[in-house]
Amino acid sequence: MGCMNKAYLSLERHFARLSSLNDALGILGWDKEVMMPSGAAERRAENLAMLEGLRHEILTAPIMADLLGEADAGDDVWRAANLEQMRRQHAQATALPGDLVEASAQATARCEMAWRTAREESDFKSLEPHLAEVLRLTRESARATGEAMGLNMYDALLDSFDPGTRQTDIDPIFTSLAASLPELIGAVLERQKSLPAVLSPTGPFPVAQQEALGRRLMQRMGFDATRGRLDVSAHPFCGGATHDVRLTTRYVESDFIPALMGVLHETGHALYELGLPAQWASQPVGQSGGMTLHESQSLLMEMQFCRSAAFAGWLAPQVRAGFGVADDAAGWDATSLHRHLTHVEPGFIRVDADEVTYPAHILVRYELEKALISGDLALADLPAAFNTRLHALLGLHVQMTDAAACRTSTGLQGCLVTSPATPLAP
Repeated sequence: MGCMNKAYLSLERHFARLSSLNDALGILGWDKEVMMPSGAAERRAENLAMLEGLRHEILTAPIMADLLGEADAGDDVWRAANLEQMRRQHAQATALPGDLVEASAQATARCEMAWRTAREESDFKSLEPHLAEVLRLTRESARATGEAMGLNMYDALLDSFDPGTRQTDIDPIFTSLAASLPELIGAVLERQKSLPAVLSPTGPFPVAQQEALGRRLMQRMGFDATRGRLDVSAHPFCGGATHDVRLTTRYVESDFIPALMGVLHETGHALYELGLPAQWASQPVGQSGGMTLHESQSLLMEMQFCRSAAFAGWLAPQVRAGFGVADDAAGWDATSLHRHLTHVEPGFIRVDADEVTYPAHILVRYELEKALISGDLALADLPAAFNTRLHALLGLHVQMTDAAACRTSTGLQGCLVTSPATPLAP
């Protein structure tokens, strides 16, 4: 083994350019979700599509194939891993034509904006044609990538979403979980009935105070406020750019816990991003290792660490101080707070789900997504299928009006909207 050669060094320069382009896309995407005026939506969709096309053009240029063929990373294990990731990204990019990449980006942006309006107006029918276009382009991308990589359509999408993962890895776990989850949920609900009643903190809880509390907790968890920010969006997410991590949540004044847990979840994502090796920030090896790893960090914080009795004991005085409540106020003690944080109640919204029912939402999305990609499920039948599976796992009944269809399936649609060339994000 020798030293790295000129071809490898040239690749590092090319991928540093791509990293800057990715950062620009990240900030534009964040702005679209958080601050962009609605009248700019069409132009922003064009901007994002053009930049995605430029990224694809750089990555698939003939010089890249030549350099990757000649490159030698030498004895350095980091550079060797970086070269491996470069080759992986190049192989995935060359599987897709540039016009398909741009069309997917533009359709996704348009669909996301249509979803916002449909969600507010409870109008699934207005969203359906936009979602149909995203699904069509996703299936086309899956087919092309699968042919290039020797994978079936869904595995090709899985691989781009979480490198190396296949349905054969997921199916046995999810099959077992689907069989046992309804009984487990039932047992937990019965156990809850036997517990003494717990007092609830009395609202309303002003948004400004919720936000201030969330920011304090973020910083206590280790979030660097000089390298990121917290805002509001229709659907909570973590995005932004390298060393500029943008988090969002959403607030309701009747209950502070959903927004608080959303902040803690997204802070888990942010801490992972901010903890990536700074010296490799502009290179593929310095990027996240896939969404399984990413979600493990956010759910570790939200579902395990931040729902523990020890955390509730620390959190209770922070919450009382945040809302200006006396230390002896009923329902604001650590025991009551812990009961609220660990309360199990089936619901329709994934991001508000508790630690027991949350997996049901993932199972439903996985099953329906595979059926959509394979063509076994027509898009028009998606709301009914979503509600049927949610009833089977959580026992929830949905009145199948057009409004209910839009409201109860927005989580699934939102994930598809966000990731047109990948499976629905869990």
